[in-house]
Amino acid sequence: MILTHLLYLHGFRSSPQSAKAQRMAQWAAEQAGLHFLAPALPPSPRAAFALIEQLTAAWPAQGAAVVGSSLGGFYAAALAARRAQWRVGLLNPAVDPARDLAAYIGEQRYWHRPEEAFYFQPEYVDELRALRPDTLPQPTRWFALLAKGDELLDWREMLARYGLGRVLLLSASDHALSDFERWLPELTRHLQSP
Repeated sequence: MILTHLLYLHGFRSSPQSAKAQRMAQWAAEQAGLHFLAPALPPSPRAAFALIEQLTAAWPAQGAAVVGSSLGGFYAAALAARRAQWRVGLLNPAVDPARDLAAYIGEQRYWHRPEEAFYFQPEYVDELRALRPDTLPQPTRWFALLAKGDELLDWREMLARYGLGRVLLLSASDHALSDFERWLPELTRHLQSP
């Protein structure tokens, strides 16, 4: 497949300035004719998903892919459930963010801009619950990079939910996938495969 459009979705409290987003942007810049987008997502899941859909509304059914990390992986799965032909790359994706992020209601600070705060509202938990897709279609489109050493998310839950296609289960690593560079070729090969 010729990859023409690539969307990267960051995680909770993260941003397009994350190491993985920056590395994906660098890789995309090296690909001739590839349109790359890594938007800054608002704290409201409803608003974040509306932005994602708005930004990609005109993207083609063939030749497009989405990569998401952590909460961005949850959003990527929700988007891919609606875009039947898109390729999907999930990096330590959140499985049940409605459950997990309920503990984070209140003021939060961004990882890459600690001087900037946002308020995670109680209604955001319901917004997350509403976004969870019932089914994840077409397993051959899916690639999951999962770390057993993830300190925030349970790799067994991630594997049970998202292990439907190609899976790289790392024996170590961490939630941030500090060794992402090592696995980037596997991810990009999947995104470009027929």
